[in-house]
Amino acid sequence: MASASSSLLSEEQFLCSICLDVFTDPISTSCGHNYCNTCITHYWNTSNVCQCPLCKETFNMRPKLSVNKVLSEMADQFRKSKQQRQTSSTNPEPAEPDEVSCDVCTETKPKALKSCLVCLTSYCDAHLEPHLKLPGLKRHKLIDPVKNLEDILCKRHDRPLELFCKTDLMCICQFCTESDHKLHTTVSLEEAYEGKKAELGKTEAEVQQMIQERQVKIKEVRRSVELGKKDADTVVAVSVQVFTALISCIERSQAELIDVIEEKQKTTEKQAEGFIKELQKEITELEKRSSELKQLLHTEDHLHLLQNFTSINIPPPTKDWTKVNVHQSSHAGTVRTAVAQLEKTLSQEIEKNLHDAELRRIQQYEVDVTLDPDTAHCELILSEDGKQVSDDNIKKNLPDNPERFSTCVIVLGKQSFSSGRFYYEVEVKGKTAWTVGVARESINRKGDITLSPNNGYWTIWLRNGNEYKALAGPGVLLPVREELQKVGVFVDYEEGLVSFYDVETRVHLYSYTGCAFTERLYPYFSPCVIRNGENSAPLIISPVNHTD
Repeated sequence: MASASSSLLSEEQFLCSICLDVFTDPISTSCGHNYCNTCITHYWNTSNVCQCPLCKETFNMRPKLSVNKVLSEMADQFRKSKQQRQTSSTNPEPAEPDEVSCDVCTETKPKALKSCLVCLTSYCDAHLEPHLKLPGLKRHKLIDPVKNLEDILCKRHDRPLELFCKTDLMCICQFCTESDHKLHTTVSLEEAYEGKKAELGKTEAEVQQMIQERQVKIKEVRRSVELGKKDADTVVAVSVQVFTALISCIERSQAELIDVIEEKQKTTEKQAEGFIKELQKEITELEKRSSELKQLLHTEDHLHLLQNFTSINIPPPTKDWTKVNVHQSSHAGTVRTAVAQLEKTLSQEIEKNLHDAELRRIQQYEVDVTLDPDTAHCELILSEDGKQVSDDNIKKNLPDNPERFSTCVIVLGKQSFSSGRFYYEVEVKGKTAWTVGVARESINRKGDITLSPNNGYWTIWLRNGNEYKALAGPGVLLPVREELQKVGVFVDYEEGLVSFYDVETRVHLYSYTGCAFTERLYPYFSPCVIRNGENSAPLIISPVNHTD
């Protein structure tokens, strides 16, 4: 049946309009046109838009292609019948090296007879035939065969590109100077070539500098990994000493701790590897660009240099690596987490002793903190000794100095700290709302305030009588079992650590880790407002009881 059909159709109906040969695995687009599967796929892969080459209908999404089996069978039958009609002949002789070969032939490349300025393709005798027969192709302009048609001809005037427009930075023909580029500054290709070559040399030097900078950054990243590994090894060694004297349960916890530390180290190394891969990828791209620039710098083809100048003169996009570093993980929180996990498997006595020892160690950094009246909101009442603060909902006539909080009921401690470790305790007994912690010197003290480390506040609070949170932005709920009576606040400035403790039960509540302190820190207190007669109890800075 396919044979009968194909015999009634002309050769024109079996030719792909892209390769101008009989269809191979033909597919049909939704607009009704047919192409070889390979031809239309290559056409779309090399085009910025997905459209039909004939009617220019644009597709929002690339159509899913499937072979038109009926047309494929007919094309195969037509091809066979055509081959049967043709007399056998020897293969054509391939074109000489200095001759233009046919762009359509896939095996032996015979000499091209003509080049088409519309298709920008050169054809041998066999493939030129459609241009001589088909009405649509007869209108195409044929010239003697030339190489690189698309490179040497003006797209508008089909004239050789002989000049360079310095105004529009493009190669033009003589006719262009009489139309769109009439008033523009033009020079010969030779003159433009020399100028752009000098610019390419400068760009290549910049690329080399970028490569060197990234090689130095790789060394820095690797050094950071080495230091992190040494720190991790140190923490592991210390943890081994701590857990050696404990029972087998503690030894299992020690192994878990080591796994966590090593996992953190692996994460750090993975991050570093990621940075290195990115840097090496950028170096590869830069080296590739450098190679392209060097090749272009050494080319004697004026036109080739000018046409590729704009796309290759700009270094490829790269990341700003000046602020990228591999940060060493702080393992103090890891040790604390391991101890907390150990609590679940040990007796209540061991649990109490462990936390008691930790808090006793921290309490040795106790400092004497008093409240600063110059920072206190006008509704707050401070005790004469500067150790207690409460709210009475009555605004007092106080000077609005820069240090004073204008909207939120907050007061800071007089003492500030810019190094070392310090610890203080705050009694919160009988209150339904409060906030305590530390704040940096440059915090905003006027208007509404959002508590978060990004804004310079490292705090925890109580709201509604039972909602305990760390204001880490977003807030973190704290697993407090019983109402807090006294809160301990510990800061290690160099370590970038702010920790909170339930003093009565000797339990760690929360820690901010990895804080990059650069300013003086002040103790922070907010007794919060009285609502419906509740929350009138004061916040009290209490001395540390070292005999508990």
